Formats: sequence, structure tokens, C-alpha cells
Amino acid sequence: MNQREQMKGIIAEILAARKEKGGVKQIYFVGCGGSLGALYPPKNFMERESMTIKTGWISSNEFVHSTPKDFGENSVLVIACHKGNTPETIAAARLGREKGAAVIVLTWLEESEIIPYAEYPVFYTFGDNKDIAGEKTMCALYAAVELLQQTEGYENYDLFMEGAERIDGIVKRACKHVEKKAAAFAKEYKDDKVIYTMGSGAGYGAAYMESICIFMEMQWINSSSIHTGEFFHGPFEITDTEIPFLIQVSEGSTRPLDERALKFLKTYAKRIEVVDAKDLGLSTIDSKVVDYFNHSLFNNVYPVYNKALAAERQHPLTTRRYMWKVEY
Repeated sequence: MNQREQMKGIIAEILAARKEKGGVKQIYFVGCGGSLGALYPPKNFMERESMTIKTGWISSNEFVHSTPKDFGENSVLVIACHKGNTPETIAAARLGREKGAAVIVLTWLEESEIIPYAEYPVFYTFGDNKDIAGEKTMCALYAAVELLQQTEGYENYDLFMEGAERIDGIVKRACKHVEKKAAAFAKEYKDDKVIYTMGSGAGYGAAYMESICIFMEMQWINSSSIHTGEFFHGPFEITDTEIPFLIQVSEGSTRPLDERALKFLKTYAKRIEVVDAKDLGLSTIDSKVVDYFNHSLFNNVYPVYNKALAAERQHPLTTRRYMWKVEY
């Protein structure tokens, strides 16, 4: 059974178990760092598409220490934890079980510290040859899409599933397409001390992850992710001809935000790397659902850039100064 069918069954079971208790009223997406960023698309999906189910997107430790008052037996908790050993996320999963929520844990390893707290463990694909349709973000999206479909109904359900069938081929072709651009990017930016990332909509999490997980964590380059809708409300004042920007231009409803920011950058900046979902083939997915696939495209194209940058800088992506080395 693939992850899509598994999640369909999980959501059906959760709803059946809560039918006499008021049903499902909330869904919370919880994780840390890259795992939190990977959950941004389903959070965006529920905010845009659901009329009745509240959603939240919260970092694990904040979720534990500042728990929403309505969190409990009418809630679904979708947690992402790659190796299943992040203490803050384990604590969030434990809290979920204590509160009577339905706890879905998305993870890569089948045996880890978090598994005992997973009412519904879902193991996603990972690695260079992974099936994109089974990756972490897609698994979380299946939870959101199925919850909406099985409660309110989702008019674009079939179109979404068609997109899920196409995303693997789109991403793998895109990765080949950017190889030369990525090599040029690495040579151009290898000595920079700061690189800003920009994005919007359901794909914004990919810009966030590139900033905090790659540039800051793995390359020790100062960075910040800037929402293109917020760019003109403060951040654009740092624009000049020397500052580097990596901007992702999404397909779908928020594309005008990205295009507006890009137009400004082309006028006042000179060092701009553009990753455009339209150029990379995402527009072959129906426009009614394409928003929700931007993240999977960007987040899986970025590793082509990241590996090239790490090689040029002679700074392996595995290098750490503090993570896993000191107490924190």
C-alpha cells in the first residue's frame, strides 16, 4: 500500500472513532526546522480550502509549552520527525497521546524513539532516488486532502491526485534542467557571507528551509527567508547591487506577489538567482491545485544547488559546529 492509500485509510479510521464525540474540529501540523517547513503546504491547503476545520502550524517546543486550548480528542496532530529522535517533537507526540488526539507521525526510520507515541506511523520516502509522491510533504498533504474530502468534500480531489501522480516526473526533469544553473550559482556565490531567500504561498516553506537548514545550518552563511508579500514592508530597503537574492517564483495564486518582487529586484539589484516553477514544468498540473505542489518542486530542486555550492566552498553539507555536538 502506498502512502496515499495508507493516509486515506488512516483518516477514515480517525473520523469513525470520533463520530460520536463531535468529529474532527482541528488539525495541527507540528515539527522542528526542516520538518516544520515541510508541513507548510498542508497548513496552507487547510487554511484556503476548509470551511469548518481549524488548522495550526507550530514549532514542536512552542506547541508543548503554549498548547492551543482546543487541542484534544477532536484534534488530529500531524507530526514530522525525520529520524524520530528530536526531543521537542517526541514531547509533542507524547502530549498528543495524553490529550486524546489522533497522532499521525511522519518519519523515515521504522524504529525510533518517537514510534511508541505514534498512533498512526507513516514512513515516507527519502534519498536521491525517492518517489516524490511519497515524500514527507506529500504525505502531510494527503492527510489534509483526505480530511477535507471525507468531511466537507473537496471539489478538486481528483485533480489533486492527478497532480500527485505527475509530481515525481516533473521534479526529476527539473533537477536535470537546473544542473548548469546550479553550477554557475555555486561559483558566483561561494564567497558570499549572506544570501536571502524569497517565496510565497504554499511553497514558502521551501524558501524557509533553504534559508535556515542549508545556508545557515549546513553552510554557515547568514540568511533570512523573506515573504515576497512582505518584501515591500521593510526588507526591500536592504536591496543593492551587491546583496544576493534567491527568489522562487511559484505557479498558482500567489505568483503575482513573486513577480512584483522580482521586477523590483531586476531594477535595483544585480545578483539574483531565479527559480521559476513555470520554467521547470509545474504548469502541467491543473491550475486549480498547482499551488500545493510548488514546495515539492522547489525543495527537491534546491539540493542540486546545495551540493554544487558545498563543493565549491569545500564545506560539506554534513559539517556542524554545535548540532549534535554540544548540549543545547
